[in-house]
Amino acid sequence: MKILANDGISQSGVLALENAGYEVQTVKVAQDQLANYINQNNIEILLVRSATKVRQELIDATKLKLIGRGGVGLDNIDVAYAESKGIPVINTPAASSRSVAEMVFAHIFSGIRFLKDANQEMPLEGDVKFKELKKAYSKATELKGKTLGIIGFGRIGKEVAKMAIALGMRVIASTDKPDKETVTVDFYDNQSLDFVIKKVKINELLSQSDIISLHVPAQKSYMIGEAEIDKMKKGSAIINTARGGVLDEVALIKALDSGKLAFAGLDVFEKEPTPEIQLLMHPGISLSPHIAGSTVEAQDRIGSELAEQIIEKFGKQ
Repeated sequence: MKILANDGISQSGVLALENAGYEVQTVKVAQDQLANYINQNNIEILLVRSATKVRQELIDATKLKLIGRGGVGLDNIDVAYAESKGIPVINTPAASSRSVAEMVFAHIFSGIRFLKDANQEMPLEGDVKFKELKKAYSKATELKGKTLGIIGFGRIGKEVAKMAIALGMRVIASTDKPDKETVTVDFYDNQSLDFVIKKVKINELLSQSDIISLHVPAQKSYMIGEAEIDKMKKGSAIINTARGGVLDEVALIKALDSGKLAFAGLDVFEKEPTPEIQLLMHPGISLSPHIAGSTVEAQDRIGSELAEQIIEKFGKQ
């Protein structure tokens, strides 16, 4: 069987598939040429990440036997339609959880320790304004004892919770009904401890959290807009590594400008791949180009997991 990994796949995934007798192509085909390429090259399995869209038109125009998504979200694939046509859709929901969680804290540390500003100012004026910059960035805060509110308590949300606990933070998660959930934090030498996470209604989470981290799928409307930001603590912060459109970016800028929010971290944007210039130039936002799940280790896990699922489904060729 021929496989097209249109958004790439790790070498470990390629080797596993080739050793099982599959032919893997990793060329990047433009969206408008994808159907023709699949048909002309007899592609039966299409693997994508977030860049390539697999909509009804592409599904109808080809004879795919399986669609694979490297990562968690499936909003770029018409899953229900594909499955109604007998085409299974697979993904790797656990492979990049730790990578995303680490990016959450990269943005948090960038904000609370003023690293974004310091890294811009030091090369320009570090030699002549060292003392001034030292004074300007000396009012940092620590995470220990602060409250992290997690909206979306799936695999990634739980991984974020574990890291927060290890840093001494209080963690709460959102739920429709107040509840509790236990997470296990793994340490070195096979040691682990269980911690109970309090789950509260969204309004309580908004008002109690010092930092909020979003981990929900794509939404039809904003989950966090002006009304929700108004309920947040003054001087709090918000991190979005989930999906663009979950957070109202206009309301975010307004809150940052007014001092309602101290900082924000964005890995995803409403208008990818051309985010609004107001976001890109804002001094209160730590930025990354939708790479939260993109680490070497995550890519290896994603490729290997996709290969395992394909081989399990179709066997060795």
